[in-house]
Amino acid sequence: MSSALDRLKNLTNKISSYELERKQNMNKLKSLYLEVGIDKKVEKFEDIFNFKAINLSGASLLDENLGMIKEGKYLQILAISYDKEAKVKSKNSSLAYFGRVENVDMAFKDKVVEFIIRYRFEKSFMTLEHYHHMLENFGKAGD
Repeated sequence: MSSALDRLKNLTNKISSYELERKQNMNKLKSLYLEVGIDKKVEKFEDIFNFKAINLSGASLLDENLGMIKEGKYLQILAISYDKEAKVKSKNSSLAYFGRVENVDMAFKDKVVEFIIRYRFEKSFMTLEHYHHMLENFGKAGD
């Protein structure tokens, strides 16, 4: 019984830790949304989550070389939207363009990279909630 209670306590701690981290992430993400100028293209902060994804050109988002610049490329935040009714289903649009990456202040570039990672962190929770809600529908018909 003790081990089951310990597992439950550990799980509860982990869940509350994730929720706290998620709340802190959202606050920092809102701040970065303004700092990197996304508000100029997307008026309401909440609307950034309507995009299928947000990507970055000019700097790496890979764990092993996070933020490393790609010489000769342009630092740009790209939004990917999806319209299942359109002839071309997927559309990329620029949310922010900063010029050649080697000319961008490195501290600012790091904020841009952080914005993308924080966006993806929150988006992953939203995706998890979406699928969790979808799974709730299974088994109800046969109850």
